[in-house]
Amino acid sequence: MSASIAIVTDTNSGISQEQAQAQNIYRMPMPVILDGEVYFEDVTIDSTEFYYRLRNGADVKTSQPSPGDLIEAWEPLLRRFDEVIYIPMSSGLSGGCDAARMLAADYDGRVHVVDNHRISVTLRQSAMEAKYLADIGRSAEEIVRYLEQDGPESAIYIAVNTLELLKKSGRVTAAGAAIGTVLQIKPVLQIQGGKLDAYRKTRGMKAAMAAIIDGLAHDRAVRFAGKPVIIRAAYTGDEELGEQWRLTLQRAFPDLVIEKDPLPLSIACHTGEGALGVGIMRDMWGL
Repeated sequence: MSASIAIVTDTNSGISQEQAQAQNIYRMPMPVILDGEVYFEDVTIDSTEFYYRLRNGADVKTSQPSPGDLIEAWEPLLRRFDEVIYIPMSSGLSGGCDAARMLAADYDGRVHVVDNHRISVTLRQSAMEAKYLADIGRSAEEIVRYLEQDGPESAIYIAVNTLELLKKSGRVTAAGAAIGTVLQIKPVLQIQGGKLDAYRKTRGMKAAMAAIIDGLAHDRAVRFAGKPVIIRAAYTGDEELGEQWRLTLQRAFPDLVIEKDPLPLSIACHTGEGALGVGIMRDMWGL
């Protein structure tokens, strides 16, 4: 008889409470810190309050779940399921994955922490695929192996509307942020293999959007040549802006069905409002 397996990810995946409940996927709320006070996404703070406070100058930071938070999430599931697969954000972007692995060692092999080097819409896809594999009877070891092998089959691009929060987090210097603001430079950032790198500097958000589309087209033709892919839009703040971005991507890739998600608040702490992102990943169901 197959072991029962709970699939857990964190809110960096962008999976909403409603989506998680519908798919029977469990979420670890990520901490966000506003003016020194810790909140948990979709639990003690929602996007409306977050962006209101961001616009009004709140000091925002991020943190990783504490060991106590992980224990409170895992132990109730271990009373209902044989095993837990936890898929947090990439270890290249946070120390939370390594900390979770250390804690999982206390659970006699019943908790599996997967580092598949993803975040946001690509992490969302990993959780959905893991749930599917669990539902068809794959073992935890098989699911973990698939996720770790498939993780690099993805990329994320993101263009930010403001450099201020990247300056605060040390991603750009104060001088670089000042010059970028004056010159309307919109950096396009890229995540491949789980680490954040600069992809291209552009003048204005329209040029940034074009640069992202160029990157996606190149990835599709080269990295994913001959493979079915999913492209999924993401945004921070205004949903109408996110929908316009989704439509732009849909026009650029008319053979795909482009959907969208708001970026999680823990990412918006670094990108600010008005950021536009996209993930491209191999489509398991397209094979």
